[in-house]
Amino acid sequence: MSATRGNTPLLLVEGLAIGYDGRTVVEGVDFVVRPGEVVALVGESGSGKTTTAQSIVGLLPGNGRIEGGRILLNGEDVSGWSDRRLSTLRGRVVSLVPQDPGSSLDPVQTIGTQLAEVFRLHGARDRAAIQAGVLALLERVGLSDPELRFRQYPHELSGGMKQRVLIAIALALKPQLVIADEPTSALDVTVQRRILDLIDDLRREHGTAVLLVTHDLAVAADRADRIVVMRGGRIVEQGEARSLLDAPREGYTRRLLLDAPAFAAPLRKPLAPSLAAPIIEVEGLVQDFPTDRGPFRAVHEASFRVAPGTTHALVGESGSGKTTTGRAVLGLLRPTSGRIVVDGQDVASLKGEDLRRFRRRVQLVYQNPFASLDPRQSVRDIVEEPLLNFEPVAREERRARVEAILARVHLPTELAARRPSALSGGQRQRVAIARALILEPRILVLDEAVSALDVTVQAQILRLLGELQRELGLTYLFISHDLAVVRAIADTVSVLRGGRIVEEGPVEDVFGRPATAYTRELIGAIPGRGRSHHPDEAIPA
Repeated sequence: MSATRGNTPLLLVEGLAIGYDGRTVVEGVDFVVRPGEVVALVGESGSGKTTTAQSIVGLLPGNGRIEGGRILLNGEDVSGWSDRRLSTLRGRVVSLVPQDPGSSLDPVQTIGTQLAEVFRLHGARDRAAIQAGVLALLERVGLSDPELRFRQYPHELSGGMKQRVLIAIALALKPQLVIADEPTSALDVTVQRRILDLIDDLRREHGTAVLLVTHDLAVAADRADRIVVMRGGRIVEQGEARSLLDAPREGYTRRLLLDAPAFAAPLRKPLAPSLAAPIIEVEGLVQDFPTDRGPFRAVHEASFRVAPGTTHALVGESGSGKTTTGRAVLGLLRPTSGRIVVDGQDVASLKGEDLRRFRRRVQLVYQNPFASLDPRQSVRDIVEEPLLNFEPVAREERRARVEAILARVHLPTELAARRPSALSGGQRQRVAIARALILEPRILVLDEAVSALDVTVQAQILRLLGELQRELGLTYLFISHDLAVVRAIADTVSVLRGGRIVEEGPVEDVFGRPATAYTRELIGAIPGRGRSHHPDEAIPA
């Protein structure tokens, strides 16, 4: 956080109102950002925070317009400026770090070309000087082998690397203000911390102010000097970060704190020893994949057991082997070696009708509710489809079972006729869970099933999963990179790194007394742990 602050605002937003197609979505927004300060703009999807941020740099969608108020940068009102005039400020005075590194870079241009374009747009012409500046930037944002990255295309970089490139683009001309729009929401917790540390280091070095747009109050708690909370296009509360977090005035702010997994009380009860046979047994799992350079070993000798009716988490960074392990448990991959026994059956030996029946008892809930549902089908068709695939059921019975399972996941019956595009992210994930449950499975494999959701919606889905587990006796294999979520929901955990399990056991033991430096690093990267509030206590209502 900033050590000193100027008295004159770098950015002053007064009475800002923004509309889409004549419908006002942001109204009466007032806040300031001073030189060298970090201000967090916090709220759920639809709260207006991203729209507000986009308006500052003149990047509203085509159907959006500023309807009223002022946006003062260095004392000058830019709210009525043309796009051409605003382009003289972008990069030099104010820069944007967008949310999605996967779609924000041109896939057909090299990293070097895209960074060089920033310098060219602002008058630089010396090719050698531009290349030297680009290489220096790539090194400054912590990318290894800058000369190689200069020549590579976006698809050749990891998510964290691509986000570092976007930060390099935003900081190329040393702007006075950086707007970071959910800059780490798609990243592993350790990569998230490195990216936020990088932004903080560069801010301290150059005196740059930061407007941090986030749905996660835990991130804001760690990084912001002041917090502005938005809901429904309006500011409901703002103030110094420490004061606001320790004594929030508004119920909505308290709800955001309760729902942030880093601050929330665990949803599970302490795990009692189970005398029942494990429902999932993985012994010595090895999973290789062929490559041009020979076999690549994604999983090395992994072993763990899961008691029936409990939640076992597989955690680790991208590339740790957790999703590959989950797919092997589902029977979607044949192990190179080792043994997987699920519900008493050796998965690798299953064929034909036996494999078909097995897949009815073990269902998968995907990471992204936006991509896992057919946009052409109604909710009823999506949830009903497994019944058509697995068993002959009369039409009226199918309809009754679909309505019953929608009620079970707390979706109103009237949503059954809608298509996924008409649903919120949380509603879509409830549909995905309903689809998985319609065949009455015993086991759900949940692959990053809440990582694409705002913390409030995430908390709702986690509570739903806990309710379903208690009522239906379900067993969950929960795959996640988010240790705060794992702490909230899981009974036992295996920590993976480079395809190997480096630590496992009850969640209380692994989180309370981590045995490896890697696990300590993962736990230390959980946002919000720096707050005075104890992470295992619920925030007072």
